[in-house]
Order: sequence, then structure tokens, then C-alpha cells
Amino acid sequence: MAKIAKDYYLTEVDKLPNSIYCMHDFMGEDGIQPHQHVKDQLLYTEGGLVHVKVQDTTYFLPARHYMWIPAGLEHSIHPGSNAVTMRNLYFPKTQGNEVFSAQAGIFPVNELLLQMLIFTHQWDGDILPEREAAFGFVSALRLILPQLSQNRLLLMLPIPTDKRLAQIIQYMDEFMQEGVLLPQLAQKFGFSERSLSRLFKSDIRMSFVQYHTIQRMLKALQLLLDHQIEIKEVAALVGYNSIPTFSATFRKVLGASPSAYAKRKDGLNLKP
Repeated sequence: MAKIAKDYYLTEVDKLPNSIYCMHDFMGEDGIQPHQHVKDQLLYTEGGLVHVKVQDTTYFLPARHYMWIPAGLEHSIHPGSNAVTMRNLYFPKTQGNEVFSAQAGIFPVNELLLQMLIFTHQWDGDILPEREAAFGFVSALRLILPQLSQNRLLLMLPIPTDKRLAQIIQYMDEFMQEGVLLPQLAQKFGFSERSLSRLFKSDIRMSFVQYHTIQRMLKALQLLLDHQIEIKEVAALVGYNSIPTFSATFRKVLGASPSAYAKRKDGLNLKP
């Protein structure tokens, strides 16, 4: 786990309640300790995978995606590599679009939103309404987010509370390449298939198949981001013998094919 960075900017975000706060920063090897804001947060990252922990769930934020973090939601941020850059916008709470605003989620960034985020790179710190052009532009970005963010991706996994299940999930991750099946898993850890299936559903509210599918796709995503590996090798490393099956599952979970995602993995590559 990455070490936790000093919270040098966290108290600045909410000092001026009417401002939109803009921050671009390299994370290095550091993370951001558990905290929350009075403002809503848009977190966009470049250069690798970022883990965002919210209560008993870990979100996996890849490059060319953003995470919406509602006001008041405690979270911590942990980079997957020292090359990660954060682009943050913090918005005052406003009326309207409460359904979108109230729920954390990860969304792909299309070209329009990408260009708008690039444009915000010229600003840092508080943007007040008196700065009409800047404030109007960033306010417009916020207003169109619900329209541009129809595809909420399930890039998250719950953290088990049962120690037995935590051990099983760790085993699933370590031996993913070999192909993990429920009957063999139950036998190895002294469960019946039925009781192990129930444990998944009672503890993390997901079936074994649902959890393991997302677990495999997130591992594949990390391999695509962090290593120069061909798609057929990535598929094999997460336990798929069929590349078409792997690609179809990847597209269903991540909203794009492995090849299309690999082409855009580097994000903006801008200097802060």
C-alpha cells in the first residue's frame, strides 16, 4: 500500500463556499488519507490506475475515466504507480440533478469532456463567480456531466468482512491464471458449494461469479495499464482460454474493447 501524503490542500478546498476549486497534481508514490469535502468532487486521473476507498468498497479508477465523489462522502485515494496525475474539480452543492450528484460512480471520458478538462489545466485554486469566463466555463462542464455520463461502470469491489472469505478472495487473485471454479474453491477451503455461495452473497452482496468476473477484468485492466502485454497474454493471465470471450466480458464491464482501451491508456500526458 502506498504511503499517505500530507493533506496540504484538503483544508483549502472548502474555505470559500461559493468557489469552484481546481487542482492538478502529481501523486508520486503518495496517497491521500481518508477525508471528505463540503463540495462535490470530480477526480480525473492520468498515468495509471488509482484505488479510491469508500467505506467497505474499493473503486478502481483507470486513465481516461473520472470518478464523481459526492459531498460529505469520506474516501481515501491510493495511486497504483508513481506516474499518476490527478485533475480535480470541486463544485459547490447546487439544486438539480440530485440523482446524479448523490451517488459515487466511475464514468468514461468522451472527447468533449476530455477537451474541457484539458482547458481547465490553466487554472489552479479557487475560481470565484467574479471571474465570469472561467467560472462560467467550469460551471458549464458541471451542468453537462449528467448528460455525458450515462454509462456508470461497475469498477468497484466490496471488501469482505468475513476473514475466511478474505482469505478465499486473496487465493482467487493469486491463482487467477489457473482458472478458479466454485466447486474446487469450496473443497479447498472446507465449504460445500452451497454454503460458500451463500457466504459471498451474505458478506459482500455479490455472487461468486459476479465478484470473480469483475476481479478478473480489473486485473486485466491493471495489466493493460502497467505493462506492455499483448491482449492474448492478458487474457491468459486472468484465466481466459478464449480471447473472444475475454474481449466480450471486458467490453461489458469496462464499456470498451481491450484493444480500444489500450490505445487510450496514457490519458493526457500533461505536466501540472
